[in-house]
Amino acid sequence: MEIKLAKTAGFCFGVNRAVKKVYSLLDDGKSVATLGPIIHNTEMVNELKSRGAVTIDKPSDTPEGATVVVRSHGVSRRVMDEIQSLGLECCDATCPFVSKIHSIVAGADPEKNKSVFIAGDENHPEVQGIMGHAMIPCYTYKDNDELNNLLKNIPQEKYNSAIYVAQTTFSEKEWKKCFKTIKKVCTNPEIFDTICSATHSRQAEAENLAADSDFMIVIGDKKSSNTSKLFELCSRVCKDTLWIQTADDLPTERLSNACSVGVTAGASTPARIIKEVLDKMAELTTSGVTNETEDFEALLEENLKGLNTNERVMGTVISITPTEVYVDVGRKQAGFIPAEELSFGPVHDPADFVKVGDEIELLIMKTNDVEGTIMLSKRRVDAKKDWDELEKLAEENAVLSGEVIEVVNGGVIVFARNNRVFIPASQASMTRMEDLTPLLHTEVEFRLLEVSQRGRRKKIVGSIKSVLRDQRSELKAAFWENIEVGKTYTGTVKSLTTYGAFVDLGGVFGMIHISELSWTRIKHPSEVVNVGDTVEVYVKDFNTETSKISLGFKKAEDNPWEILRRDYPVDSVATVKIAGITTFGAFATIIPGIDGLIHISQLANKHVEKPQDVVSVGDELEAKIVAIDFDKKRVSLSVRALLPEAEVETAPVEEEVVAVAEAPATEEVAATEEATEE
Repeated sequence: MEIKLAKTAGFCFGVNRAVKKVYSLLDDGKSVATLGPIIHNTEMVNELKSRGAVTIDKPSDTPEGATVVVRSHGVSRRVMDEIQSLGLECCDATCPFVSKIHSIVAGADPEKNKSVFIAGDENHPEVQGIMGHAMIPCYTYKDNDELNNLLKNIPQEKYNSAIYVAQTTFSEKEWKKCFKTIKKVCTNPEIFDTICSATHSRQAEAENLAADSDFMIVIGDKKSSNTSKLFELCSRVCKDTLWIQTADDLPTERLSNACSVGVTAGASTPARIIKEVLDKMAELTTSGVTNETEDFEALLEENLKGLNTNERVMGTVISITPTEVYVDVGRKQAGFIPAEELSFGPVHDPADFVKVGDEIELLIMKTNDVEGTIMLSKRRVDAKKDWDELEKLAEENAVLSGEVIEVVNGGVIVFARNNRVFIPASQASMTRMEDLTPLLHTEVEFRLLEVSQRGRRKKIVGSIKSVLRDQRSELKAAFWENIEVGKTYTGTVKSLTTYGAFVDLGGVFGMIHISELSWTRIKHPSEVVNVGDTVEVYVKDFNTETSKISLGFKKAEDNPWEILRRDYPVDSVATVKIAGITTFGAFATIIPGIDGLIHISQLANKHVEKPQDVVSVGDELEAKIVAIDFDKKRVSLSVRALLPEAEVETAPVEEEVVAVAEAPATEEVAATEEATEE
């Protein structure tokens, strides 16, 4: 009897990942409750039960202190919310390929997408979980015929702008038929090929193997959907196809007459069960042909060692050199990891990354039977784990951080979780940046907008803007909750207009009116502040309905009248500068912002016909402050009071004129009339 074992038989990546998570929890001494059977295999469920793991139907059934494990099929959003609301510790073992479908249907736009169509079994937990993530109506169909009937009985608008996905274990051949129907009938469908690549490979290999065999055996639990599909495919090309659950189900009499037997197994079939089936089949081979039996056993052993690993193996570090790490992977060949395959970063010393005795997961890169070696990689396994983690983080809309390592055409590249993330220029900041080089080599926070892979090509797109927008919203909410008149803030000048300056206070903007920028008159805000300046301001007024904030910038201690009160009392002498001349006297600047009037009678110790005869604009001279009216903002000055008494000529006594503070020298006519009247 010739026995051929399918290379893809046994656990798929998602199932293997889920089972490992349960074993890891049990090994750590934790109590485990799986939400439904961890996989559709009674033998495996019983084995885990013997170690203390229990199966529950709903989160509320979780024993106290137990960790809830969500199986690879995934669950609805409602169930995840229930787990969280109950405060349960959760281990989410949802297959990343299933999580991707959840993300697709959850992200549907109700305005654009009117419904979701799922190719699969509506009673299967995976399909039920997918439906539980959709916010729009869902329809399911098992095959192309059911799809056609479905499309005939629902409104056209429901299927024209719909999202189409498939259960990860759906038949590849049937999906192709459905695809043609969708493209033919629908005008604007969004079709996603969500069948797991491992499922496709498994089905294709099983069908080819069945076609070349006299007898075909499919191993798997009767509740397993993907095993059912394998059985259907094999039955079409091999009339003697048998579906068994364990070695006890083998029909020894029927097999004894077979010349060639093909063997495959569902994605939820443990390697132990497959080995038991193969061992029992080996006993049926002719005992006299020793060499053939030994060859078969050697082949079986080799197949089982590579079984269910997706080209991955567990290895134990046995020695370390400056260029390589040697590991024992349980095979006859010697395993080694080149230093550059330990990590994505530079590896100066392999001992910095692993130590003797470490057990690590590795990817087989190359087997050299002549030299008896296996070249392995740790970084590629890490990359896959990081990729799975990125898919999960994208689904959770989580915030990540990473360094901007490169500025490229149209955006920047951020290195995070051992992957390059592209941030488009439109998503690199809150406002459009023409030059992105200031971001280079900075640490940024971002969210993932897209994590997808087509063949070997990976696409990861992120957004810094998304995080900044949320941060700004949080700051804005906190600001409005605590704002009050008179409260001071430190902000950044963001823009200038002819009438004022806009200041970013951290989430919100306020305006400093031009009149509030300086105690002296200015023509433009740029005379005081510039864009980018950090300024200290205070709230003068605000309106929560219009979200407008009026800011003050001038400080009381900088008020020139307060400076005058403090430093220039009446009878003090100041050096002043002539700022303007009128027919009745001259205005002189005492300090910036305050001008005093020197009446014509106080310009000299003699009679003056015209002020221009004794002073000119720009002259600096000593003058005595003879009167200050702080209410009316007026100052009177006298030069005459400082001249020696002996030199004072007899002159007609003139009525004292009080100066008008800050009166522009150019407004001669108005000022003259006002001063004369007084």
